[in-house]
Amino acid sequence: MTIRDMVEADLRQVFEINQANVPKVGDLDLGRLRFIVNECAARLVVEADGAVAGFCLALAPGSSYDSINYAWFMERYPTDWYLDRVAFNASAQGKGLGSLLYTEVERRLTAADATGLTLEVNIDPPNEPSLAFHKKHGFVEVGQQTSHGIEVSLMRKPSR
Repeated sequence: MTIRDMVEADLRQVFEINQANVPKVGDLDLGRLRFIVNECAARLVVEADGAVAGFCLALAPGSSYDSINYAWFMERYPTDWYLDRVAFNASAQGKGLGSLLYTEVERRLTAADATGLTLEVNIDPPNEPSLAFHKKHGFVEVGQQTSHGIEVSLMRKPSR
């Protein structure tokens, strides 16, 4: 298992993992995924046995990304990074890979002098495993809003 920067050749596998995880992550097409990836300060994949098993996308302040959740956080936490999405294929879930990815994202945002990491988790429909994971890793709810018809918990963890 390796965590590495995403490359163009990973995009198809990342797209397939994303789509297999909708509605836990937002639905998108390949062009929209490419746009988001290009906006990211950190675009990481977990590679296992020569294939992408999971990924995460994190944006720094100043992106032109038009997400209402990103905008909400940037208004309130203008020096934080925003974790747009994290997803794994079914066989990689529950193996601690999410914790490893978050450790790497946090290492990078600390090196970039970011003050925290923000994200949202679905609460209606509920994503209980994700809520529990984020609470376990020190994220706290700082707000709620409805995005694309889904109510989300807006969460933040200060950097170390």
